Amino acid sequence: MTSAGAGEAATPATRRRSRRDEILDIAVGLFAARGYHGVSMDDIGSAAGVTGPALYHHFAGKEAMLVAALIPVSESLLEGGRQRVAEHPDDPGAALASLINFHVDFALANPAVIALHLHELDRLPDEPRRQIRRLQRLYVEEWVTVLTGLHPGLVAAESRVLAHAAFGLMNSTPFLGGEVDRHRRASLLRAATLAALRAATDS
Repeated sequence: MTSAGAGEAATPATRRRSRRDEILDIAVGLFAARGYHGVSMDDIGSAAGVTGPALYHHFAGKEAMLVAALIPVSESLLEGGRQRVAEHPDDPGAALASLINFHVDFALANPAVIALHLHELDRLPDEPRRQIRRLQRLYVEEWVTVLTGLHPGLVAAESRVLAHAAFGLMNSTPFLGGEVDRHRRASLLRAATLAALRAATDS
């Protein structure tokens, strides 16, 4: 998730964000900081400088905001993971490094969204929650495929354990302070995750 540099042509992915996107970012930040139940629509409207009727023009309510925040992220993770695995069909080591780079970049760019996934997913109704869980499982399986290719002695269930352990490490970004600059944080997270997953054995 990067922004266009100066002079780059605007594309659907890089053109100026809509007011709806801005409101959603504010809501996500408030949910992550205070918890879903600790934030009202009035709080979101006040933070966004939007009146009640205008806010409801964009979203039916807090639940709709949570769905709008979490489903596209899960879809993007799955799409990105599949793309990176496909780029290295015969080299699981390179595929793993690419997956780690991709996920660390996401985690550092979206700590508030990760906090929502960790703490607020159960607030969703059954159908969107099932959809997100399914997308998450499919994303995990991309990692499982790569890890079993890298460590042939591991069965899929064991590779799944390693994948979830790696997510725990990389998804620690909501709890990291600002004492270390972003570039160095990314380097540390990538190195630690890669070392942990490469060191796994079939013993």
